[in-house]
Amino acid sequence: MTSGTPAGSSAAPPTVRLSRESLDPSRALAAVVMPSAGGNVLFVGTARATTDGLVTERLEYEAHEPLALAVLARLRDESIEQFGLEGCRIEHRLGTVEPGEASVVVAVSSPHRLAAFAASEWLMDRIKREVPIWKREHRPDGGGEWVHGDQPPAVLPQAVGGTQATGAPP
Repeated sequence: MTSGTPAGSSAAPPTVRLSRESLDPSRALAAVVMPSAGGNVLFVGTARATTDGLVTERLEYEAHEPLALAVLARLRDESIEQFGLEGCRIEHRLGTVEPGEASVVVAVSSPHRLAAFAASEWLMDRIKREVPIWKREHRPDGGGEWVHGDQPPAVLPQAVGGTQATGAPP
């Protein structure tokens, strides 16, 4: 398990985490719930059994871990500032994930529900676009492909400090 907490963070560590173990969404939500927050949103992304009509036997996630943690921490900080969040926790699986298992968990708390919902959606969009985590979809016929978020496998957007990631895992 790898974790990271941004410098100067007021939340209890770890607020961003990469894990090869199962994720516990209820633990993530409990970490952000506080008396000052009236809106608490938990998003759990799970591995699908089919993608675009093709059966997915399992997913395999790889990451450039130090860079992925840095980008997750930056996104956490940006979401807190942009949406006025009281708490934010982001966890992402690495390794093999079976259909139905959680791949990503985003838990946010805010004084009001609209900001919490907006922050959760904003975070998921940015995580898929910016964090150097690659997913390989394994099919029953032995086929599969590496993908990164919503981007084609060839070239990925710049993540942090001008570092360019590529469409295959490191």
